[in-house]
Amino acid sequence: MRIAITRTGGFTGIERRAELDTSGRPDATHIEALAHRALTPGHGAPARGVPDGFHYEIKVDGRSVHLADPHLTHDQRELIQLVLKEGA
Repeated sequence: MRIAITRTGGFTGIERRAELDTSGRPDATHIEALAHRALTPGHGAPARGVPDGFHYEIKVDGRSVHLADPHLTHDQRELIQLVLKEGA
C-alpha cells in the first residue's frame, strides 16, 4: 500500500509532502489498518480549519481525503505523524 500525505498552511505556509510504501515493513498490517480508518471520516473537498492551522491531503491507493486542524481523529493524527515523521 502506498500512502502519500501533503501538509499545507500553517503560520509560514510551507508545503510538506511525504510518501510511505508499506510493502515489506514488519508493521505493514498496523499501518494499513490505520490508513483505512484515517480515510473513513474525511472529506472529499478541502476542509475548513482554523487560521494558521495545517491542512492535509491523505492519499491511499487512489482514494483521498482532505482534513484540517484541529478536526483530526486520533488515527489520522497518528498516520500523519508516522508518514511525515513529525508532530501533527
